[in-house]
Amino acid sequence: MSTTAIDPFALAIAACGDATVGYAGAILEPIPAESFAHLPHADVNHPAFVVGHLGIYLNKSLELVGRSDLCVAPPFEIPTFEDGAPCVEQDGRYPGKDVLLPYFLEHSKTVLDAVRATSTETFAADNPMEGRMKEMFPTVGVAVNFLVNNHVMMHLGQISTWRRLMGLGSAM
Repeated sequence: MSTTAIDPFALAIAACGDATVGYAGAILEPIPAESFAHLPHADVNHPAFVVGHLGIYLNKSLELVGRSDLCVAPPFEIPTFEDGAPCVEQDGRYPGKDVLLPYFLEHSKTVLDAVRATSTETFAADNPMEGRMKEMFPTVGVAVNFLVNNHVMMHLGQISTWRRLMGLGSAM
């Protein structure tokens, strides 16, 4: 049995992350695959875009906690989902739900397991990202907390709106 103390910040981030990933599954899994990249309104993001967008940040979280060895290349083209990329009606650019959702849900669990094992020293280190992400989230711990919790929940709010526009209602 290990005598290494688990960082309380790691436990807090991961516990909230478990709830976040659970909520993601609850609102995304019931969506019909044929609707995953449908736009019921021009000013919303559909689930395919949101899940792909969130998926590109999973490896960034692993890199921040020093676990690049756990990074898995996403099964899609990253530029399609980057911040500022247009979200459009499916035109062949988005992989299906069967590709996007398992990558996001399974790799999120890998990230959260890595977070649980992260040291206090790693969380206290300066955030190596640049620009606004460095200004808003000055340490690794704060940046990782944002990426695996706040960022995901912000985008899941978009899915909640999308579900209502599609007539699917609340998942909860």
